[in-house]
Amino acid sequence: MNPSHEFLNHFTRRQFFSGAGLALGGLAFNLLAPRLRAAKGPDALNARVHPPLAGFPHFAPKAKRIIYLHMNGGPSQLDTFDYKPKLQEYFDVELPDSIRQGQRITTMTSGQSRFPVAPSIFPFKQYGQSGAWVSDLLPWTAKVVDELAIVRSVHTNAINHDPACTFLMTGSEIPGKASIGSWISYGLGSDNNDLPAFVVLTPRFSPKVAAQALFTRMWSSGFLPTTHNGVALRAGADPVLFLENPNGVDPMTRRTMLDALNQFNQRAHARHGDPETLTRIAQYEMAFRMQTSVPDLTDFSGESAATLDMYGPDVKTPGSFAASCLLARRLAERNVRVVQINHRGWDQHGTLPEHLKIQCLDTDRGCYALIADLKQRGLLDDTLVVWAGEFGRTVYSQGTLTKTNYGRDHHPRCFTVWLAGGGVKGGVVYGETDDFSYNIVRDPVSLHDLNATLLHCLGIDHLRFTHRAQGLDQRLTGVEPAKVVKAILA
Repeated sequence: MNPSHEFLNHFTRRQFFSGAGLALGGLAFNLLAPRLRAAKGPDALNARVHPPLAGFPHFAPKAKRIIYLHMNGGPSQLDTFDYKPKLQEYFDVELPDSIRQGQRITTMTSGQSRFPVAPSIFPFKQYGQSGAWVSDLLPWTAKVVDELAIVRSVHTNAINHDPACTFLMTGSEIPGKASIGSWISYGLGSDNNDLPAFVVLTPRFSPKVAAQALFTRMWSSGFLPTTHNGVALRAGADPVLFLENPNGVDPMTRRTMLDALNQFNQRAHARHGDPETLTRIAQYEMAFRMQTSVPDLTDFSGESAATLDMYGPDVKTPGSFAASCLLARRLAERNVRVVQINHRGWDQHGTLPEHLKIQCLDTDRGCYALIADLKQRGLLDDTLVVWAGEFGRTVYSQGTLTKTNYGRDHHPRCFTVWLAGGGVKGGVVYGETDDFSYNIVRDPVSLHDLNATLLHCLGIDHLRFTHRAQGLDQRLTGVEPAKVVKAILA
């Protein structure tokens, strides 16, 4: 559906005949959209705030919800999951032209006279029954490696952060498309009427590291109805601005005010037929319910000492990555469909060993605890967890190379993503890069392939999930061929 179709779905006979100059207002009735028809009962709007589209999911899903851990800036695959021991022999050796052939290089390194190979200074070890190689930077993640499907052959089109993040989250480098979280909210709806279907968290990061900006288009609904925008929860005592009633306004007064406001909005909708008016009504109602649900959600006092210890001491710091991971688990318990955690500071053009270590210390234990906590509560089986950046990093050093220090530029040709939980086979390492982690030599996975796979785990056929906008049947996976990566599925 596109906005014009939405308009027609809510267009009344009163509006039609009034526009034609006929006073037949008493015969008005709304032509309800498929989403409203899917809800049953005398009051469809109150039966379920976000019901699924008719016919969704397409088949039985393995995952009911998704938690997307976005490492904004582009983590170095060479220093985390893509072990390349032979690189030690090439320290400070010029990267062969045959390896770099045809590669676009950013302006940040295009002026360099040399492209010296920089092996990782961090040791790797094999972990779990799978024997997957993991860097010493990630000892906690290594503990749950047998729950992970590590995909080392993901590639993207974009070489700079803004278009790369947009492509990762919307399937297109062009702004204005719908984010993956909004697509999932739109198609599958939510089983929780008291919280948004799509929640976004932006944890704090170390002030010692540089960070790229986050763009709201990464959780925007784009051309989809705006009710499917991601709702960002802030850290601290006030997760949602202006959610609490002002002094002198009690809940009953607020309810009376909203009832009156909704009547005005219903009249406006009857007069103009704008579907966004219904979105406004739904958002006011959701905000009212969140006045109760959000304080309960963010109150960790009921968590056991063992659970808090699992996440580490940072979990007690509001807005930390660990606290965000615990909050994500609590959202999963409450059947929130999509949780997106955006952690900034992964753009190490220089001083990589120091700054990447800071980033891993900040996130490693939280990632481990989230997987372990979901599993012990029986939630991992139907919760899909994804860890990804927007691209990888170059094997050659940006700037001065020494035995203890180097930097890495953006590298879209290959990077590593891991998945765990609902629908994913644990203990799998998929895809392979060359000895320089520069080119993919086996089982390439495009971002469209990745998104097709995520939708598949949620019971959605990406080819059948479209929305008419701008004259096209839009898809999250675009118009280029995309495949589900079946080798990593349970």
